[in-house]
Amino acid sequence: MRVLVVEDTADIAEAVVMRLEKIGHAVDWEQDGITASELLHVQAYDLVVLDLSLPGQDGLAVLRQMRARRLKTPVLVLTARSAVDERIGALDLGADDYLVKPFDYGELEARARALLRRSAGQSDNLLRVGPLVIDRAGRVASVNDRPLNLTRRELTVLEILAARPDRIVPKEELVEQLFNFDQEASPNAVEQFVARLRRKLADASVEIRTLRGLGYQLAVV
Repeated sequence: MRVLVVEDTADIAEAVVMRLEKIGHAVDWEQDGITASELLHVQAYDLVVLDLSLPGQDGLAVLRQMRARRLKTPVLVLTARSAVDERIGALDLGADDYLVKPFDYGELEARARALLRRSAGQSDNLLRVGPLVIDRAGRVASVNDRPLNLTRRELTVLEILAARPDRIVPKEELVEQLFNFDQEASPNAVEQFVARLRRKLADASVEIRTLRGLGYQLAVV
């Protein structure tokens, strides 16, 4: 998934980015509210992690503009403001959840998973497609209870496809989900991930199909 972190405190931002990348997300980081708002006009995200105290434009203004544009992207607010009225204000503006600093990074991951799961209409952290099961919380996948030995990005590709079973996922969408602005985005890399996944799924009754010119599809055979 593609995540935007908007946080001006470098050590907190770096820790958040590291934790989110570790669980398979492509993460962009902005320190300024104005820059973040501009970025949200040109790049789609699955989740925004938003600090309230920002230079240029505060987080509430960023949130207000998102909802005024009817962006439905889930927003997890990070704030040092512990006053109940301020938290209520953020939620009423359209925030989906919040964490008060200092927070536990494990809780951050869990809340991010919950928001992504909710926005996709899923009730738990398990994705099931035929004999394939992906545990989003544990970051593991198995076929017929046999663990698959997957790299972080292989698991992310499989997760994206499994969240849309039988639907065609364009290669460009996979590139968007796998790479942030600081990384070299390559359609060829996606093809390599898919090729490796096919080898690891060779004995399973689930396969990744290529629809030429359209994209990839995960289906039970």
